[in-house]
Amino acid sequence: MVRKILTALLVISAVFLVFMNYRSIQDPIEFGEQRDARMKAVVSRLIDIRKAQVEHFAQNDKYAGSFKDLINFVKNGSIPTVKKVGVLTDEQMEKGLTEALALRIKADSAFAADSAAFFGIEDVEAFKASFSRDTTFENVKVALFGENFNADSLEFVPLTNGKKFFMDTISFKSPKSGTVMHLFEAKVSNNDYLEGLDRQEIINMNGLAKDLGKYPGLKVGDLTSPNNNGGNWEI
Repeated sequence: MVRKILTALLVISAVFLVFMNYRSIQDPIEFGEQRDARMKAVVSRLIDIRKAQVEHFAQNDKYAGSFKDLINFVKNGSIPTVKKVGVLTDEQMEKGLTEALALRIKADSAFAADSAAFFGIEDVEAFKASFSRDTTFENVKVALFGENFNADSLEFVPLTNGKKFFMDTISFKSPKSGTVMHLFEAKVSNNDYLEGLDRQEIINMNGLAKDLGKYPGLKVGDLTSPNNNGGNWEI
C-alpha cells in the first residue's frame, strides 16, 4: 500500500515537473507573442501621431501642444496640393523664366506681349494652354490617413483599457547656433501598454531599459534633444 502511494506521488511529482518545465519554456514565448502584437499596434499609432504632428508643424511652424489641438487639426485642417501641368524648358529657365513668371504670362496679356519672346516663348497661346499650376485643398484626415480614419483614436493606446499616450512639446533657442528648436514627444510606458501580461517579464524589460539608459516603453520624438522625430523602436 505504501509502495503504491509512493509510486503515485512520484508520478504526480514527475508530471508536475514536466508541466513546470513546459511552462518555463512556453510562458516567455507566449509573452513575446503578446508583447509583439501590442507593440505593433502601439508603434502604428505613434507613427500616425508623428505624421499628424509633422504636417501640423509644416503648416504652423510649431507642433500641436495637446491631443485636443492635434485632433482638431486632423479633423478640420486642410493640405494644399498643387496640380502641375507642363514644365519649363532648360532654355527658358536659363533666360530667367520661373514658374511664378510663367503664371504671370498666363494671367497678364500685356506682360506676356512684352516678355514672351525674351523668355523664348514663340507661341504664347500654346504656352498658356500647356502650362498651369492649380492649387486644391484636401482635408488633413483624408489626405494623411484616409476617409475612414478615426481621428479621436490618436490619443488612446491600442489594446489597453482606455489608457492615453503622454504628449508634450518644447521650444528653446540653441545655445550654439541661436536657432529656435521645436521638439515634441509622445510616449507610453511598458507598464501601461503591456498591462495584464506577465509582470516579471515587464519588470525584466524595464530593468534592461534602465541599464541601457533608455526609456522603458515606446516613444516617438524627444524633448531633450533633436532626433528628427525618430521612434525608439527604430534605433
